[in-house]
Amino acid sequence: MGLFGKKNKKEESAVKTEQNTKSIGGKIKRNYLKNKNSGEFYESLVDILVEGDIGAKTAYEIVDELEEICRKEKITEEDLIIQELRKILLSNVKSISLEPEAGKQNVWMVLGVNGVGKTTSVAKLANYFKTKGEENLVLASADTFRAAAIEQLAMHGDRIGVRVVSHQHGSDPSAVVYDAADALKAKGPGLVLADTAGRLHNKENLVRELQKIDKTCALKADEGCYKKIIVIDSTTGQNALRQAEVFNEAVNVDALIMSKYDSTAKGGVAVSIGRELNIPVAFICTGEQYPDISLFDPEKYIDEFLGL
Repeated sequence: MGLFGKKNKKEESAVKTEQNTKSIGGKIKRNYLKNKNSGEFYESLVDILVEGDIGAKTAYEIVDELEEICRKEKITEEDLIIQELRKILLSNVKSISLEPEAGKQNVWMVLGVNGVGKTTSVAKLANYFKTKGEENLVLASADTFRAAAIEQLAMHGDRIGVRVVSHQHGSDPSAVVYDAADALKAKGPGLVLADTAGRLHNKENLVRELQKIDKTCALKADEGCYKKIIVIDSTTGQNALRQAEVFNEAVNVDALIMSKYDSTAKGGVAVSIGRELNIPVAFICTGEQYPDISLFDPEKYIDEFLGL
């Protein structure tokens, strides 16, 4: 360790080298060295992608596509194979830019199972748009069932200076959204962010509840200004894909927020969700502070996934 606890350049280089060897790209390089002449390179590559949280179905399809391209183009060099893989992965990752439409009543329903960081992501979104100049923001505490959810959102609203509309525990979530939209409209155009419940233990009840909120949101938003956004935990791998499937079946999700992205060296689930469900990613969250949210950059995401 260098002076004052800071790493010197040699130490930083050593850390980066260690990180690269543990990355998906590092595993691919070792696989190439081990199997390039044995014919098992592509078979092992499937396992590596699955380890990186890309679903088995998607991993097999991607590797089959890669092997076909490399065979036709007579590509055998390691770096060129990885670049072809990068192109294929990038083609499967969808992105979207979300902005409240100026001069309109925007209503965004934020979805996700309990524990993924949904309520915190709602607060981060509110803070993000507030710092960008959106003056009329209202948070709707439509998760009326989870213990302390209402209090948690109220705390966030107080800290970032954004109004929160809530009802009592156990009340109708749709009524909360309805009142939040009316509160927004009273002050002019702007954005309602609705924090909803995510109780997956009873899928039928969840779907019915979300569809009811969905109708209210669509009713209270101006045309084209209603968005449905799911928050997934980047560390949960294929569970995130299954969650996205359930919510998408219920309300046709428009976009994705990847939370806890700083806690994983994998995060490949966005590839599976993009390929299988065609849901684009809008934001990633990389920490616990309100500013720790940023626009999703597909190229940066894939490069980080591959350790390039």
